[in-house]
Amino acid sequence: MNIFERRTKIIATLGPATESPEMLGKLIAEGTNIFRLNMAHATHDWVLSICKRIREASAKEGQEVAIMMDIKGPEIRTGAVDAPIHLQPGEIFDFTVRPGSGGGFTGDEEVSSVDVNYRDLVNDIKVGDTVLVDNGVIRLEVLEKNDSRIRCRVLTEGQLGSRRHINLPGIKVNLPPLTEKDQKDVLVGIEAGIDYYAQSFVREGDDIDLLRDFLSKNGDKAPIIAKIEDQQAIRNLRDIIRRCDGLMVARGDLGIECPYEELPIIQRRAVKTCLKYGKPVIIATHMLESMIDSPMPTRAEVTDVANAVYEQADCVMLSGETTVGKYPVDCVKVLKNIARRIERSGGANFAEDRPLEGDKDRLLRSAAVMADGLGGAGLVVFTRYGYLARILAAMRPRHAPIFAFTNQEKTLRDLILPWGIHPYLLNYSDDPEKMVAEAITLLKKEGQVKAGDKLVMVANVLAGEKRIETVQMRYVE
Repeated sequence: MNIFERRTKIIATLGPATESPEMLGKLIAEGTNIFRLNMAHATHDWVLSICKRIREASAKEGQEVAIMMDIKGPEIRTGAVDAPIHLQPGEIFDFTVRPGSGGGFTGDEEVSSVDVNYRDLVNDIKVGDTVLVDNGVIRLEVLEKNDSRIRCRVLTEGQLGSRRHINLPGIKVNLPPLTEKDQKDVLVGIEAGIDYYAQSFVREGDDIDLLRDFLSKNGDKAPIIAKIEDQQAIRNLRDIIRRCDGLMVARGDLGIECPYEELPIIQRRAVKTCLKYGKPVIIATHMLESMIDSPMPTRAEVTDVANAVYEQADCVMLSGETTVGKYPVDCVKVLKNIARRIERSGGANFAEDRPLEGDKDRLLRSAAVMADGLGGAGLVVFTRYGYLARILAAMRPRHAPIFAFTNQEKTLRDLILPWGIHPYLLNYSDDPEKMVAEAITLLKKEGQVKAGDKLVMVANVLAGEKRIETVQMRYVE
């Protein structure tokens, strides 16, 4: 049995540094499994062209990859400024939610201000709250407010430029979970054949249902990856995981919204809960941030990536490293090398505490235990819609690779994301033995197995007029 090269999947965000056919080919060859399109910056024409380019590069490299569209979601930003505003601690500063409506505070003529794109901010915020601007670099405290302005005291020094992102730790805002821009972007994604949608700023399970309903009404059943990015999402974490198809721990905004010392705890809790419910989990943001400009990662970054792999997260994701970075292919190689090494040393094995719900779960656990116990055996699963393969992956078998055979192209791409699954497209037959023989022949051709290797198979067999789920052990001939 060939050693399964890597179980942790790699996501690379595309941008100016990586959008050429040549770079796409290099990223695929180096081990990228999924490409992410960030709709905070992408145009519709670019989405249509890049998706076509990805499919062509995938075919050329002979390696199937998936495409994820990350929709922007609701956000609060400052408006444009003519020149950066230098803010000093103790200075008074206003956020204007209704431009041109006047001030209403004493000393308005001496106070600098900037517009905000969210008018109801005055209703959501209260005196004493903290406002964070530009990824938390600038911190302000709310002193007073009226219908048009929020007056603050500057707590930390910083340069305020145009259209800076605003975070409001612990404050529930009433922004719509699915904006008009998001809907237009998703319609283009459906046209382009997007495989997964990452939904930004998910705060509760109902947010996911809105996107799912919109997809369904437009004839799409693509999986939804819920991005958790604020304290409200953490409070609703269990319900969000139950209702999504996968989770992304978006550590950028999350690390601003929550105390930084809580972030490792939140990450571990997210991984454990996703394993419990059989949902894939992605660890994202700042994985190799220094490699935007440096050919080598910092030792802290290596340890951070290793920790995500050790926790057995399904995917690790690159953002700026592969959109504008100088060393995008090297970044993928670094993730691959770390993942391969850490996986050889073992993992946290959180899945051992996963509750078994129903006979199907027990059957799959038995298959995983059998394959691990046989030493070097692989797991083969035949699955039309991916359920059996995803649950097997959530069992996190210690040694056995998972080879999933499906007759659905959509399912094939759905199964690119979960941990440890190597999916193949196979024409199904009414004759189970013919299917098994064709699957083994394909694995031999791919160099995954050789004569004498053992395989544990999860399959449906006909017994009279009934289909029975079975676990079988086979020898490769």
